[in-house]
Amino acid sequence: MTVTAAELEEFGKRFDAIVDNIERVIQGKRDTIELMTMCLLSGGHALVEDVPGVGKTLLAKSLARSIDCSFHRVQFTPDLLPSDVTGVSVWDRDSSTFEFRPGPVFANVVLGDEINRASPKTQAALLEAMEERQVTVDGVTRSLDLPFMVVATQNPIEHEGTYPLPEAQLDRFMMRLDIGYPSRDKELEMLDAHADHSTFEDLQPVLHAQDVIEMATTARNVHVAPVVKSYLVDLAEASRNDPELLLGASPRATLFLQRAARTTAAAKGRDYVSPDDIKAVIHPVLNHRLILLPEAEMRGVTVDSVIAGITAGVPVPGTRANV
Repeated sequence: MTVTAAELEEFGKRFDAIVDNIERVIQGKRDTIELMTMCLLSGGHALVEDVPGVGKTLLAKSLARSIDCSFHRVQFTPDLLPSDVTGVSVWDRDSSTFEFRPGPVFANVVLGDEINRASPKTQAALLEAMEERQVTVDGVTRSLDLPFMVVATQNPIEHEGTYPLPEAQLDRFMMRLDIGYPSRDKELEMLDAHADHSTFEDLQPVLHAQDVIEMATTARNVHVAPVVKSYLVDLAEASRNDPELLLGASPRATLFLQRAARTTAAAKGRDYVSPDDIKAVIHPVLNHRLILLPEAEMRGVTVDSVIAGITAGVPVPGTRANV
């Protein structure tokens, strides 16, 4: 299927409506808000990793409130059980049957707050839901409604009493985002905007869940030329062969990069993906998947510098002429 000009125009209006709405609460971080919205529309999940107090949880809650959809929050703690996430079957004496009581994962947007504080067994309860959009409990598989997105937060500073996410779970997150401290001017605006109450309380939905599904369909139909697909694979292979890396990009990462680039192109009003769309999302898509060699870390090499080197080193194909 091809994307029409009318569909792209409607996509752009809806995309801006979500971003503008969230920006009423999270001031001065439009780039991060756009990436979070792209992640939702690309069918991905986001890991927000930053220091306390910069708005990680508020960003996820604002995204969910901007869409008229179901939202559940899970506060991950060491004593949290897998059944506390997925749900549990309870014996009903009246009907003499087991009745399934769904857990918080049965929502359109699920916030896993401080995900690295739960045990690996509980963290793993999200794996099936994130990858296959379904949950299996007591041998019964139940599908999750669309759209479905997991937004997990974690603090990169405090490691005491935490369980680092394994590579298999990190790879299921489409993007890893950080928010960072606001600029001086924006922090002054925050003091005025949040003086007597949080602006989050005034936030109203601007779209419905069905609108998000339609936008995701539009993004999936954005054209990716064969030469651009080759460029995606070249980037992935370059990461796997990089001498500074112990682990490069997985095939799942290549798929995620393509999906995110399609959404980026649609947000810019184009019906085809250009290499610039890929470059715009390559850092948040790859920065949590690549693992440096210990000796590279000792030399002060960073994952972001490796990604920048890979992007600079892989030849960029022509775009429109090859579509």
